[in-house]
Amino acid sequence: MADDDIDRTASLMTPAKLAQVKPRAAASPAAWLDQMAADAAHQNVRRIAELRRQFKEQAKARDDSAIAAGIARLAKALPHLDFGLLQGHGIWSRMTGKSRAAATEFAGRFDKLKAAADEVTAHIKGFDKQVRDQAPAGDLSLLDLEVEYKAIEKVQDQGARWLQDMRSQLKTRHAQNNDAAAAKQIGDDEARCEILVARLKVLREVSAAAQGAHQAARAAVARRLSLAQALQQLGARLADWRSKMQALVDATTGERESASVDAAMECHRDLQLALRDAGADCAQMRAQDNALAESLHALKQQLEAAQARSPA
Repeated sequence: MADDDIDRTASLMTPAKLAQVKPRAAASPAAWLDQMAADAAHQNVRRIAELRRQFKEQAKARDDSAIAAGIARLAKALPHLDFGLLQGHGIWSRMTGKSRAAATEFAGRFDKLKAAADEVTAHIKGFDKQVRDQAPAGDLSLLDLEVEYKAIEKVQDQGARWLQDMRSQLKTRHAQNNDAAAAKQIGDDEARCEILVARLKVLREVSAAAQGAHQAARAAVARRLSLAQALQQLGARLADWRSKMQALVDATTGERESASVDAAMECHRDLQLALRDAGADCAQMRAQDNALAESLHALKQQLEAAQARSPA
C-alpha cells in the first residue's frame, strides 16, 4: 500500500495512541494496518469502560432509601395527631381533669412525631452533605465521559473520510490493467475497508450508548440537586412546625400562657403537603437513578462488543 494510505489509516488513531505505537520489524505493513483498522479508538473505549465503572461506584455510594423511608413514615404518622383533643375542652383554663388528660395525650403523640421529624431532619442534613461531597468527582466523570465519546465521534468522521477516499482509489485501480500481485493488493485493501466498516459500526454504537449514559447521568445530577434544594425547604418547614407545635403543647401543659391552635393546625397541614411533595421528589430521583443504571448497562453491552477484538 502507498505511504499516503498508511497515513490515512494512522489518522484514525488519537494522538495519544499514535505516540505509543512502536514499529515492529517482524510485522508486515498490511497486518499492522489491519490491526489498526480493527482496533481504532480502542483507548477511548477502554477509558469509557473505566468511567462506566466510576459511575457505578458513585451510584453505590449514594443511599437515598433512608431519607425516603423517613419521609414516608412521618407522612403516614402526621394525620394521627388529633387536634380534636384540644377543642372544646377549655385548654387555656385547664380547669377539668378531662382537659388535662386530653392535653397529655396530645403532647405524647407530638413527642412521637417530633422524634420522627428529628430523624428526617438528620437525613436531610446527611443528604445535603452527600451531594456536596460527591459533586466534584461526579462532575469530573461527566466531563471525562463527554471528552471520550466526542473523541470517538472524531475517529468515526476520520474513518468515514478515509473509507470514501480509499474506495475512490479502489474504483480507479479496478479500471486499470492489473497483474496478479496488484489484484491481490486491491483485494486486501477491500478487505481492510470492510474491517474498518465493521469497527466504525461498533464505535457508533459505543458513542451513542456513551452519550445516552452521559445524558442520563447529567439528568440524575440535576434531579439530585433539585431534591437537595427541596429537602432544605422541607427542613425549614419541619423547624417551623416543631416550633409552633411545641408552643401549643407548652400552652396546654401550662408552661406558657397561650398559643394559636389555628396557626398550629395550618402549619401541620402545610407540612403534610410538603412531605407529600418531598416523597414524590424522592420517587422521581429513584426513577432517574434507575434510568441511569439502565443506560450504564446498555453501555456495558456495547463496550463488551467493542473490546472483544481490542488488545488487552
